[in-house]
Amino acid sequence: MQANATEHKPGEPVAWWFKFLTRAVGVIGGIVAMVTGVMVCMTIHPICLVAGIMQICAGFVLIVFEAPCCCPFLDFIDKIGKFSETRPFWHKAIMYCVMSIFPIAMCFSISSVLGSGLIFADGVLYGLMFLGRKADRQQMRLNAMSDMEMKTTLMDNEEQVSLHVPDGQEK
Repeated sequence: MQANATEHKPGEPVAWWFKFLTRAVGVIGGIVAMVTGVMVCMTIHPICLVAGIMQICAGFVLIVFEAPCCCPFLDFIDKIGKFSETRPFWHKAIMYCVMSIFPIAMCFSISSVLGSGLIFADGVLYGLMFLGRKADRQQMRLNAMSDMEMKTTLMDNEEQVSLHVPDGQEK
């Protein structure tokens, strides 16, 4: 019987399609964040101008980390791409989520929510990749049974609490 291409190897924590999905969301999110960042910059409010610039920078960082092939004209991008590949998933998850919050908090508009929201979504996907796959059905059933045994033990060992006020003492 041949192994299916969608099955996981025991040492591989994340499915190949989920890695591609995360990269695609990152690339699309970076491009959308840069375009909507320009739209956020078209304002008379200085704080929205700063938020738009931050969103453009966050989109560029996302493109550089997720698809360094999109910026071949910069010499240092290859080194940054290799550095990004060695980072654990939780580093990327925290970085993307944190850098996407500031533009939304500074200038709440549909453009900032759309652009930074996709960056945040990519951070969430990296967070899910860090958490890894869930257990198989048999393992989850065993964990649930041990939780029930613990709950039963805790209920059996529970002491009764007396709420009776002794005579002679008034509140």
